[in-house]
Amino acid sequence: VITSIERLEILTKKDHYHFPLDTLLLSFEVEADVTVVGSGPGGYVAAIKAAQLGFQTVCVEKNDTLGGTCLNVGCIPSKALLNNSHLYHLAHGKDFASRGIEGKWMTGIRLNLEKMMEQKSGAVKSLTTGIAHLFKQNKVVHVQGFGRITGKNQVTATKADGSTQVINTKNILIATGSEVAPFSGIPIDEETIVSSTGALSLKQVPEKMVVIGAGVIGVELGSVWQRLGADVTAVEFLGHVGGLGIDMEISKNFQRILQKQGLKFKLNTKVTGATKRPDGKIDVSIEAAAGGKEEVITCDVLLVCIGRRPYTENLGLQELGIELDNRGRIPINSRFQTKMPNIYAIGDVVAGPMLAHKAEDEGIICVEGMAGGAVHIDYNCVPSVIYTHPEVAWVGKSEEQLKEEGTEYKVGKFPFAANSRAKTNADTDGLVKILSHKSTDRMLGAHILGAGAGEMINEAALAMEYGASCEDVARVCHAHPTVSEAFREANLAASFGKAINF
Repeated sequence: VITSIERLEILTKKDHYHFPLDTLLLSFEVEADVTVVGSGPGGYVAAIKAAQLGFQTVCVEKNDTLGGTCLNVGCIPSKALLNNSHLYHLAHGKDFASRGIEGKWMTGIRLNLEKMMEQKSGAVKSLTTGIAHLFKQNKVVHVQGFGRITGKNQVTATKADGSTQVINTKNILIATGSEVAPFSGIPIDEETIVSSTGALSLKQVPEKMVVIGAGVIGVELGSVWQRLGADVTAVEFLGHVGGLGIDMEISKNFQRILQKQGLKFKLNTKVTGATKRPDGKIDVSIEAAAGGKEEVITCDVLLVCIGRRPYTENLGLQELGIELDNRGRIPINSRFQTKMPNIYAIGDVVAGPMLAHKAEDEGIICVEGMAGGAVHIDYNCVPSVIYTHPEVAWVGKSEEQLKEEGTEYKVGKFPFAANSRAKTNADTDGLVKILSHKSTDRMLGAHILGAGAGEMINEAALAMEYGASCEDVARVCHAHPTVSEAFREANLAASFGKAINF
């Protein structure tokens, strides 16, 4: 039995070993301080941090590439398509002409979808190989295989060929993420009935697309294909777009803008089934959420995005006596420990929003806790972003939540139509909305609808993390002209009652 990862590294440096450490590991049992199962944003960040803190660290990943859902079939590829489809939409529509950009070439603009997909894949490959490089740099051992917890201090990785690698470890960190939630009765083939994964790799632009769910993923991917030429209808069970947590005033404005762009919505509506026709098209049956007359919409591609569920299958949790909650999540304490103190869990497999950056933060503070550090995270300061155009971003409480809690609050708003940089960019849709405590002026929530909202929201997250008042933000000098000035003005409106430029 090899008892130290360092000894393995010494072996690989000897002249007669010409294969990487990962391969060599398969011959031995390995001993580690921390073994991370899963290499998504939570897992890979936790593994790097653990190694930086001096732990001998192993990261087990079932897929061929590192990075999990986010890097391979989630956040990263979707942002590439969102950005490129937006540029195509600007060039193909009337936007360029309105800016004085004209020419015969404009009538000849066409979409090369294959090339667009290549750029997306290039970005993904660059980032996933980047993680492999970071692992080497920080001396994290990457074991490829399906990780299963086979004992209180043991993880066994099974490779595709059936061979296994045993890792004896002091601590285990479960960071296995989530998978697409299936829709009962509608099997996904990733060709014409697709999940978010299939929607990122369609071979051609569908004539008609129906999206089940108008949450974050639904409106993002619906936007991509609508910009590229599809007729898109999103069917949503709830009465608003943007999913849970979004402020209702922002949601209504957001919906109006998306409809102006060409997206169609059927809210308060449920999908009851879908049937493939002999001609390849799909008949989608819908009716009012409260029940009522059935209606059929026909489409070429049906995109199912009703959410995600924790991925905990075949991890060996039951055998260890670790039971899941009613939503399939792993129960943990405030230090991310399961009922077994040396087995931890973070990210999408535990409670809280299924967000990559939330998982990253949990991964870092979890391993800092293993090293004896303080463990604290304020989930109220975790921002959310929808990467459409305009973007939507928020952090903290919505107006609806404050009303429900009975908290007395003030509201400050500032429209981008009154912001000089937004005017010069000819991109004035949206507003900043700030919620502050009525008596203390402490910032309680920030909600932004507009171009660059995803970048701007981090200023709000920083302010809230430090317990800032709206006056604190209003008194910070913001560069002119920038769209961020709208954030300052909304804070001024919340604190003082009036903005300057509106």
